[in-house]
Amino acid sequence: MANTLLVVDELADWSPYYPSDQVMTFETYLATEQGDADQRVRVINLCGSYAYLSDGYYCSLLAEARNHHVIPSVKVINDLGKNALYRLQLDDLSQALARAFKHRNQNGEFTLYSYFGTSPEPEFQELTRLLFERFPCPILQITLRGQQQWEISDLTAISPRHLDDTMQTLFAEALDKFSKKVWRKGRPRKAARYDLAILINPEEKLPPSNRSALKKFIRTGRQLGIDVELITQKHYGRLPEFDGLFIRETTAIDHPTYRFAKKAEAEGLVVIDDPTSILRCANKVYLADMFRTHKVPSPKTWILHRGNAAHLDKLEATAGFPVVIKIPDGSFSRGIVKVNNRRELEQKVAELFEQSALLLAQEFLYTDFDWRIGVFNHKALYACRYFMVKNHWQIYRHGANRTDSGNFATMPTFEVPKAVLDAALRATQPIGNGLYGVDVKEIDGKGYVIEVNDNPNIDSGIEDKYLGDELYRLIMSEFLRRMDNRSKGLE
Repeated sequence: MANTLLVVDELADWSPYYPSDQVMTFETYLATEQGDADQRVRVINLCGSYAYLSDGYYCSLLAEARNHHVIPSVKVINDLGKNALYRLQLDDLSQALARAFKHRNQNGEFTLYSYFGTSPEPEFQELTRLLFERFPCPILQITLRGQQQWEISDLTAISPRHLDDTMQTLFAEALDKFSKKVWRKGRPRKAARYDLAILINPEEKLPPSNRSALKKFIRTGRQLGIDVELITQKHYGRLPEFDGLFIRETTAIDHPTYRFAKKAEAEGLVVIDDPTSILRCANKVYLADMFRTHKVPSPKTWILHRGNAAHLDKLEATAGFPVVIKIPDGSFSRGIVKVNNRRELEQKVAELFEQSALLLAQEFLYTDFDWRIGVFNHKALYACRYFMVKNHWQIYRHGANRTDSGNFATMPTFEVPKAVLDAALRATQPIGNGLYGVDVKEIDGKGYVIEVNDNPNIDSGIEDKYLGDELYRLIMSEFLRRMDNRSKGLE
């Protein structure tokens, strides 16, 4: 379980706030021994100055030397100390600024305060969140200047001692939300060994895990000594509080999930899905080339390049019809079409080339169902047969107002045909040791890998139909093993 420390210059600096045993002076922190090497320590540096070689500067420097996770980091302090450094990271905020000032005059100067990435004024919430992702620090003073358009003219990290009564209240509320462990009350419970964040999107229509499955992950984790907490994209700045991150939101490269994975990995967390797995699984062009290089059995595949009509001629001559066309980063059967003749081919690729410079063409192999083999750390965990939607050739059929899906059958992995299981395990070897869902078609006793998903569905009532709660225990036990190894420096 992590220990959060609030470091101030003098204990009197904390007098306006609720007393906490986790508040200490920099002098005390300086004299503190390293302590239990297995315990994760987070430091919130609230010293009066972050100037170079000040107590605040040394607090963050010392915390990093002790392998404590500190906010602000030395890098953030240095970046904010030089206009030329932080301005390099502000170029893409023009749209957020325009939205924030949509109903304000376009001239003048305005000072805004960010408390752990939050603002008391709703119209600036997006801007303060984005700035906190770039410059995580407790309090950020933002000077904005508008002439024909608004821009950020100055950023300064400031101390709580510079706040008035109203601002102190806002700061305390933001700290409460940012790190509730500082304020937590209520009945005591057995201390957890580790903290695990599960990233979800409550608005996602087809999430990787339903609510019942998430509850089982939480319950199983706590049984193993892991305090599991659901987080969303707005909790990006809280990642250093945790020992692990489990992404249960559909992943993509150009998406916050990938940024979360990269940030968590940089902070030393155990991450599933790790950014390398997301990168490798998210693009079907990469997978097709990888399958070919590593001789993974898969359908015949051709790469189509926008503007090269010869590719279509070659495809028609070698593959014939029907043939399946895919955008590289589609999911849940989106961006995948079957074409039955040259006219449909030209029409559909023209539409899909508007989304990607490369497309995949794949020989059409019809089966009544696809195998889905769940693999974690190179071991098969579960097996499902996902059946095609009635009168359709895919597992999902997306309509204007609804999405239909076929039936399923879950079974023990030892009942899966050996060729299917071998193909699934072989496909994940070059990708990593994460959690994957491998889609395999079985034809004439041979397994053909369609794709490897880095963020496989684990839904209560479907993937756990055979193993039940044991499936959640297997996954959370692997998280525990990896966090133990990480704390011991073994991984």
